[in-house]
Amino acid sequence: MSRLKQGIACLLVFLVAFGWSSCAAGQGEPDYSRQTAWAYNGIGENQEADLFLVCPTVYSGSETSFNMSLQDQETKEAFLGALNMERGIYEKTCRMYAPYYRQASLSAYEEQGPAMEQALSLAYEDVSAAFDYYLEHENQGRPIVLAGFSQGSDLCLRLLKEYFDDEELSSRLVCAYLIGWRVTQEDLNEAPWLSMAQGEKDVGVLVSFNSEAQEVTSSMIVPEGVKTLSINPLNWKTDGTVASKNENLGACFTDYEGVILEEKAGLCGGYLDAARGTLKVTDVTPEEYPPVLSLFEEGVYHLYDYQFFFRNLEENVSVRLEQWQKQASAKAA
Repeated sequence: MSRLKQGIACLLVFLVAFGWSSCAAGQGEPDYSRQTAWAYNGIGENQEADLFLVCPTVYSGSETSFNMSLQDQETKEAFLGALNMERGIYEKTCRMYAPYYRQASLSAYEEQGPAMEQALSLAYEDVSAAFDYYLEHENQGRPIVLAGFSQGSDLCLRLLKEYFDDEELSSRLVCAYLIGWRVTQEDLNEAPWLSMAQGEKDVGVLVSFNSEAQEVTSSMIVPEGVKTLSINPLNWKTDGTVASKNENLGACFTDYEGVILEEKAGLCGGYLDAARGTLKVTDVTPEEYPPVLSLFEEGVYHLYDYQFFFRNLEENVSVRLEQWQKQASAKAA
């Protein structure tokens, strides 16, 4: 596939997966005892760990609501498609759960302020209710991988703050992949039971990064003057050590069904910026990988956080689960 065709394909995929629709949003509260309230409900039953996955923003908004309606079938298809684009990272190791929820819209993020927080609070009510149901009826003491992207990562961070001060539940956490959202020192101060990953094997930790070009100084996710806490998914270091593109095991660009359309090992390298904490991506350009959404400036690679580092993330889920199992066996002995 040529670079031009690749760019067009990626653009089309993301336009669908991130929901350029304008359906009216209702406020019906989901019932998570029903199969229809789940995009994934126990997919991969023979896997050794559970994945609780929270979808990114796919709803563009309407004139009447900043929250997605669960009766909006068009947007629910986009919702499932966005999850499918991420599932390959986790499905080889995890039984997967992903709730439909009344997520905040792209227009809420554009509005900012109280409107955005109100929309996110409603979204979190649903995600929290789904997690309650999952813990009570599905988990049965199994190891948990918590994961999200963008809005999904923000809501996962809220789950971690609310639920994981419980020592027994915290002991089941393999890792929380909070990709495409900021995690600050203030977040850790608010929830001192949380800690950031320091390498590729530590467990019960948070993995976070936000990709951008070297010249970017501010974004909606990480505004200027804010420092996010991150780890480099190529070399699993938290300092500024540069990872070359040779350490990239494979960037994968997927379709709506999760099928890999193109895979390229060694696409890009990267390093963590000392001031911003963001992941500065090398060897690609903003022209090749445009921001697509008007929320982001040129050079913000937000939509490619999973794609650029797909195989490294996939491998890391297995590595951390294996380490969690070793530690659990040692405690049992």
